[in-house]
Amino acid sequence: MKSICVYCGSSSGHSPVYAAVARALAAELVSNRIALVYGGGDIGLMGEVADEVMRLGGDVTGVIPKALMEKEVGHMGLTRLHIVKDMHERKAMMMELSDGFIALPGGLGTLEELFEVLTWAQLGYHAKPVGVLNASGFFDGLLGFVAHQVAQGFVRQAHADLILVETEPAGMLKRFREFYAQGVVLPSKV
Repeated sequence: MKSICVYCGSSSGHSPVYAAVARALAAELVSNRIALVYGGGDIGLMGEVADEVMRLGGDVTGVIPKALMEKEVGHMGLTRLHIVKDMHERKAMMMELSDGFIALPGGLGTLEELFEVLTWAQLGYHAKPVGVLNASGFFDGLLGFVAHQVAQGFVRQAHADLILVETEPAGMLKRFREFYAQGVVLPSKV
């Protein structure tokens, strides 16, 4: 693994636990010599994870649409910042640049990015690990709903199992290494 894409909020949320897990993930990435790819913002959890990777001497690539450059306060202190046309180009570039994907707490955009990359895995468009760092149970409701989708016959268990869930960054990176060590076996297509 050379780079991991992190999806997270342009807000910090109400609990200081969320910023702490963003900084802890940054430290794990740097200590494992894994570059960060993220949405290019300078605020919220996006700013926390990027600032910490940069502070620790790591490599950060931001990808931000031109229209969000001012709204999300594009981070000008990164290793590299790509300013792209729109959200579709942003997500495609982040996918191309990354060997895996981790979601931290965030809002609707974070969920949209997470589920798009999961759908791409389900359809066989990529064979990269996808995980959520479930800090303070942030994703419990979402994971419960996915289990409900499985129970109701709308999602196959094999596809639900594409979501790797951990509470600590070190555990997530261990799961990502195991994913690659075992070789990639995608579940059968829908």
